[in-house]
Amino acid sequence: MKKLLLTLPLIIIFLSNVFSQQPTPTVETDDDVVKISSNLIQIDVTVTGKDGKVITDLKPEEIEIFENGQRQEISNFTFVSSTVESASGKNDQNSAGIVLPSKIRPEQVRRTMALVVDDLTLSWESTHFVKRALKKFVEQQMQDGDLVAIIRTGAGIGALQQFTSDKRILLAAIEKIKWNPRGTGGIGAFAPIESGFPNSNETEGGDEDQPTDQLAELNQFRETIFATGTLGAINYVIRGMGELPGRKSVMLLSDGFSLFSTSANGFRDVNRVNDSLRRLVDLANRASVVIYTLDARGLVYTGLTAADDVSGLSTQQLHSVMSQRSDKLFDTQEGLVLLARQTGGLPILNNNDLSGGIRKVLDDQSYYLIGYQPDAETFDPAKRRFNKLEVKVRRPGANVRYRSGFFGISDEAIRRPTTQTAVQRLLSALSSPFAVSDINLSLNTLFKSDAAKTTSISSFVSIDVKDLKFVDTPQGKRAAFDISQ
Repeated sequence: MKKLLLTLPLIIIFLSNVFSQQPTPTVETDDDVVKISSNLIQIDVTVTGKDGKVITDLKPEEIEIFENGQRQEISNFTFVSSTVESASGKNDQNSAGIVLPSKIRPEQVRRTMALVVDDLTLSWESTHFVKRALKKFVEQQMQDGDLVAIIRTGAGIGALQQFTSDKRILLAAIEKIKWNPRGTGGIGAFAPIESGFPNSNETEGGDEDQPTDQLAELNQFRETIFATGTLGAINYVIRGMGELPGRKSVMLLSDGFSLFSTSANGFRDVNRVNDSLRRLVDLANRASVVIYTLDARGLVYTGLTAADDVSGLSTQQLHSVMSQRSDKLFDTQEGLVLLARQTGGLPILNNNDLSGGIRKVLDDQSYYLIGYQPDAETFDPAKRRFNKLEVKVRRPGANVRYRSGFFGISDEAIRRPTTQTAVQRLLSALSSPFAVSDINLSLNTLFKSDAAKTTSISSFVSIDVKDLKFVDTPQGKRAAFDISQ
């Protein structure tokens, strides 16, 4: 057996002279951040006309905000536009047609978007259409100032894609999207009817139906676990997006999930997915993240198809199968609708044009940021656990979308300061799906093998010294930093 020898010599290459430049001060603004604090409540409101386009000329006196049925006095009113005017008419491609990478500063970010591909539920057909729509988005619909991530719910936290404006990285992430045979999605939206469908006319005593009931209960439990995993992945993404700049939105491309479980007696009851969704909605509202949901199945036909084997089935059984398909479609779409509407987003359903749905989401990124000062009872847990919001627009034909409300806990009470060591901060940065670039560096790795069949890897790290803090010492200006292996 050959022994692999791994060596990691570290070479620091100073890229610039820090002594010849003074640090440039930056001014941070939080005007476009939704706040839920004890002295200010800010929500983002989208107002569209009959044509579906965003209305941009509303006045403060045309909008009314109600908290738990009581009208609030508006203290802040701002319109935030997502329209990006390109500074150059040149294409972002070179003569060879290769998409060039671009790096944007935080103040240049206009839209931060996480495209979450729910491969835990996508069917084989849906996966194909999702990949095609995402490629079109990256190649044709992305704008200057967009910060985008392609994330798969079934890939695990360690495989989450970092936010970037580099189209090459995004296209490579799209190529990794595959149909997940371990998920709940089959080949199509519905599994075809097989000849072994249980026929009640052939059973004696009714005991033969019990295995079918147990299988249905097992499938429901499996779907519940996967749906909870999907919401958990979105929860993790939103936690990281809270501190990111620009208009923040999540596009969930999924085959849907159900909020209810049906017992063998036909009774419906909420399951653990419902609780996970409510927690996710509150987190998204606090992080000012709007969630848009797109049903990747498109317009679904629930009747019989050529793939169904209906031999030996009665008319009553055929109607039962088609009714089950319709109920399943409605139940799985209900979760997508609730998640989108509770966070101020749009559900895109029964639409075979996924690219058109994404374009509709992109056109919906402009909004009004409205603030008011809450009263003392807003965060009194003895009186109000959840504060319901209602926004009215006094303009004929105007449609308004906004966040449903928030729990009676201020952001200050949730964000408890934590102290981490340097190693802990480094490990958090390594495990996070979001780029941590306080210090600009690059890594080049070389593989070597000599005549003695000894192999090694040399890694060269280049660090920009402008990002290091130099102090005066008797030996001159010096900077100290830690390296964890």
